[in-house]
Amino acid sequence: MNLQRVAWLTWALLGMSLALVLLGVCVGSTGYENLVKPLLNPQQDPEAYAMARQIVWDIRLPRTLGAWAAGALLGLAGALAQGLFRNPLADPYLLGSASGASLGVALALAAMGGGAGMLGGSMMNGGGVVVSVFSSSVLVRLGLTGAAFAGAVLAVLLTLALSRGVQHTLRLLLAGVVVGVVLGAMTHLVLLFSPDSLQAMQAFMLGSTAFVGWTACLLMAGVWAVCVVAGGLLGRVLDGLSLGEATAHSLGLPLAPLRIALVAVLALATGTAVAQTGLIAFVGLAAPHLVRSVIRCTHGRLIWMSSLMGGALLMGADTLARWLIAPQELPVGVLTAVLGGGYLLWLMHRRSPSGRGG
Repeated sequence: MNLQRVAWLTWALLGMSLALVLLGVCVGSTGYENLVKPLLNPQQDPEAYAMARQIVWDIRLPRTLGAWAAGALLGLAGALAQGLFRNPLADPYLLGSASGASLGVALALAAMGGGAGMLGGSMMNGGGVVVSVFSSSVLVRLGLTGAAFAGAVLAVLLTLALSRGVQHTLRLLLAGVVVGVVLGAMTHLVLLFSPDSLQAMQAFMLGSTAFVGWTACLLMAGVWAVCVVAGGLLGRVLDGLSLGEATAHSLGLPLAPLRIALVAVLALATGTAVAQTGLIAFVGLAAPHLVRSVIRCTHGRLIWMSSLMGGALLMGADTLARWLIAPQELPVGVLTAVLGGGYLLWLMHRRSPSGRGG
């Protein structure tokens, strides 16, 4: 019966994702009529058809699929983090990866600021030239993406060094919190000495899928496929850890190397998503909770379900962010923070003694 519910939820999430893809390509600053009519009647206005096709294929479709891929990575990482730390409030950023990515982007912005006119994809701010975090320039995008990913990986390595490995989960958690605070302070220090980067950095901190192209989309999809396979193979380890370390040892699980593998997959998934879309809150935290509210399953299935749930959540939030104040749009990270925070507050109220009777 539980397998039937898992299959039902899988198909439901895949169907929801497909519907959101179709909806996502129709929502944006260009109105529905100006987009769909030329596509349905290409002979009537070939120029309008070519423009509408370019908008759908080059902008909206990779952005929508990229939002799904980033959400799937964060949902998967959230399930891994909650299983690794045995804490339902753990999220993918607990190992300091978000702060490390932010510091990497801040340093890259400060370094690129003087050469933005040469690199392209820049914007004027007072008398200076500032690189845009989500620039369309390939060179700028590669530089900032590489800096964010390198910062995330280095932060996780620093966390591992401070915790002296992965043997003690509590020490690993505390080290991640300390690294996050210290690197966050260093990011603010960099921005203090490079105030022209503040406006560009704000876009990264708020999170956006606005400039996710096909390259970023395919990169996230490839990393997601690797992480899903690795997470499925490591699901038995999380099942053992959920029963306690003594039980996991009695099952013959080599916990130290397997914990390292879990942290590596967690860092890879989180770093890839953050490098492409910036900091997007609550998706990795809420996705496993939503799955658990529907079904009870092993961690191997939970990782898969949370990944699908995270993809649907972020794709839906991205579409909503484009629609609410169209033709302008909200940063999707702000919307996920508001909706995710509201959901968790409702969940806390429902589980509290005073909320059970309501």
